Amino acid sequence: MRRLLALACLVLALPPAPATAAPACLRGVNISGAEFGTVPGRYGFDYLYPSAQTIGRFAALGLTAMRLPIRWERLQPNLRQPLDPEELARLEAAVSAATQAGMRTVIDLHNYAYHGKARVDSEMVTPEAFADVWRRLARHFRGDASVVFGLMNEPHDIPVDRWLVAANAALAAIREAGARQMVLVPGSGWTGAHSWTADLPTGNNAAIMLGLVDPGQNVAYEVHQYLDADFSGTHAECSRGADALQAVERMTGWLAQNGRRAFLGEIGASGRRGCPERLRAVLDHLNRNPGQWVGWTAWAAGELWAPDYPLKLDPSGANAPVVAAVQAAAQGQPSCER
Repeated sequence: MRRLLALACLVLALPPAPATAAPACLRGVNISGAEFGTVPGRYGFDYLYPSAQTIGRFAALGLTAMRLPIRWERLQPNLRQPLDPEELARLEAAVSAATQAGMRTVIDLHNYAYHGKARVDSEMVTPEAFADVWRRLARHFRGDASVVFGLMNEPHDIPVDRWLVAANAALAAIREAGARQMVLVPGSGWTGAHSWTADLPTGNNAAIMLGLVDPGQNVAYEVHQYLDADFSGTHAECSRGADALQAVERMTGWLAQNGRRAFLGEIGASGRRGCPERLRAVLDHLNRNPGQWVGWTAWAAGELWAPDYPLKLDPSGANAPVVAAVQAAAQGQPSCER
């Protein structure tokens, strides 16, 4: 009996088994709010995690994924120190609500390769400090197969070779923590699909990011692609929708040539004439190439967006035609198993 009790205690003391990553098929939406406002901000006023009701509205459309932007400084106010328990509880609640609704969650550290005003490759925010936050997150969520780790949103002014060092450090830390889930890794220079192979001031993502090393062999590049004149996603017009489609088509070719995969983390459109159709064309291309694209999440839903935000995704709002296009793409062929 003592042996049985000892064995039972040992089993209870063991950490949760690492999650086996679910098949890659992410077709969903960004739900913003948790990354809003100044830090620390007032919860429920300056920033807000999505409610189960909001998540459920999009799950009901057949979407399979939620990209959840969060702020590093709120989750880990002090570098290399434990995660803030209240903020972690909010994150857990949102992930749980998505899981219960049948959606996977991309935890997106929405910080542009900064912690506060210090860049990831600085003396204060070293690659080791960046790896530390991901080690802690990986330990916490390693038992949840519905979670995907999005390393960083849109690094833009860090040289690609320095960003690669930080990304590889974070990947190693995640795997050392026992997490097997998919990890999404952007390039620098805003990680645009249209500029992936270009010689940017920060360097060439296509050339340098081939040095990405994942001990768990479950990684994809994250790129973004908007449809407006400068591909920034800051305008209601979609004059470069055809160019955006060509950009992702070129990216598909590069991925196939190099045996890599990618994820389109942001793409958005307004309800202006022709824009929903141009967005749908890009999403349909991604769906048709599952060997190169693990999925996509459209930008952006969320309860804190102003009513006149041109890219706001609201099933009953002015951009309902865009939501309908996203829904149709999520349910398109080939089918995406939840």
